[in-house]
Amino acid sequence: MAGLRVVFMGTPDFACPTLQRLIDRGEEIVAVVTQPDRPKGRGQKFLPPPVKALAESYGLPVLQPLKVRAPEFIDIMREMIPDLIVVVAFGQILPKALLEIPKHGCINVHASLLPRYRGAAPINYCIINGETETGVTTMLMDEGLDTGDILLKKITSIDPEEDSQSLHDRLSALGAESLDETIDALCAGNLVPEKQNDSLSSYAPMLKKENGLVEWNSDPQVIKNLVRGMNPWPGAFTYFDDKFLKIYRVRTGSGTGIPGTVLDAGKDGIEVACSGGSIILVEVQLEGKKRLPVREFLAGCRIEPGTILGKGE
Repeated sequence: MAGLRVVFMGTPDFACPTLQRLIDRGEEIVAVVTQPDRPKGRGQKFLPPPVKALAESYGLPVLQPLKVRAPEFIDIMREMIPDLIVVVAFGQILPKALLEIPKHGCINVHASLLPRYRGAAPINYCIINGETETGVTTMLMDEGLDTGDILLKKITSIDPEEDSQSLHDRLSALGAESLDETIDALCAGNLVPEKQNDSLSSYAPMLKKENGLVEWNSDPQVIKNLVRGMNPWPGAFTYFDDKFLKIYRVRTGSGTGIPGTVLDAGKDGIEVACSGGSIILVEVQLEGKKRLPVREFLAGCRIEPGTILGKGE
């Protein structure tokens, strides 16, 4: 079954290694489908999604439909007669009419050990929730949200200091390996789809900026996990003198005091009391300023012990 006719659907950096693996395998990629270009940055310049940039570097045809449910787009897909559709972090739910087109179905690469962490932000939530392992699942897609039959799983441990960016990068590479093995099994006729156990499922919804607010009444490890899981986006944060203070790196401490109170501020960090201990801020960014190690931050911004962090009433 060499040289499958494949439609690839994906958008962000996470999807690029899997597309690259399909290219390296020599599959016949008849189209790459990605989200429309969108404005980014301070200048709001329209930029292509990473998947589009990679596809165009190889001269692959790119489609950017506003809605994959549109009848005209589904007609285009039918005309391509794909053997397989591969979906990685595409950003839209595929309708039944699209799922039924390819001979071998639609295979999704998802960044969790399904049925755990279905949804848009599995990498972030597994860190926020203090998981010690995660992985990648390939599944045969159905009309539900990450509910299709499991094809293959690959497990990896999560380092206690790892943030969502480093885990994202590792799982992105692991996803490419997983699809490689899944297609090999498909070609060999060895794929055995396995139903998901819905009773074991959990949901990882899309993150919002407000999800990063640090609650100083929380346990130190809970706060540390939040900071790790929110780095780099949307970022954990608190307030200092009613200014937005992003928190990028922390470690746990043993100080005690009223939650939210600065216990100490020096070259080794800003120690803040929380419930059952303390958190030491190591890397921060004050509203309108650069992201800095605390040693450099304190050179230009004085914080006295006794200062209360958090939004004033």
